[in-house]
Amino acid sequence: MTEQLSADDWINAGLKALAKSGFTALKADPLAKAMGVSRGSFYWHFADLGAFHAAILKRWREIAAEQIIADVEAGSDEPLKALLRRTFGARLDLERAVRNWAAFDPAAQAAVRAIDRRRLDYIETLLERRGLNATMAQGRAQILYWTFLGFALSGAPVPAPRLQGLLDELLRMIAG
Repeated sequence: MTEQLSADDWINAGLKALAKSGFTALKADPLAKAMGVSRGSFYWHFADLGAFHAAILKRWREIAAEQIIADVEAGSDEPLKALLRRTFGARLDLERAVRNWAAFDPAAQAAVRAIDRRRLDYIETLLERRGLNATMAQGRAQILYWTFLGFALSGAPVPAPRLQGLLDELLRMIAG
């Protein structure tokens, strides 16, 4: 590479490696080789592997919750329907990889807990906007989130027409 890499370049490469190969791929040497640079570039941006891992988890929280929420809120579609389409229609390799990482690493586990809470709070808010009381919204948000996690962790592809039908039914069950 002729250009100097940024911390974002490393984080993006780390996210790709994580999604493709799991958390054991988040090491300076293999990433540097894949990017065609020395590992000195890695240590220019990150004090150590722990700092890199923290940056990866922070970025994951940004793209897997905050960016999705911002996009849903900015859209013209009904927010709960848009959220279902966006999350169930996404590639979920990174979701599975981070959750697997969390089984072995306390920092990843804390990141997963934080994102789970953020997502649940947002779903509850959407359900309350649709007129459900707080208790009902909390229960249905939990059921919806468990449904998403089961779907995400299964990794089983669902044809688009069938997925759309399932999402329509899920929306009727949760928000009805």
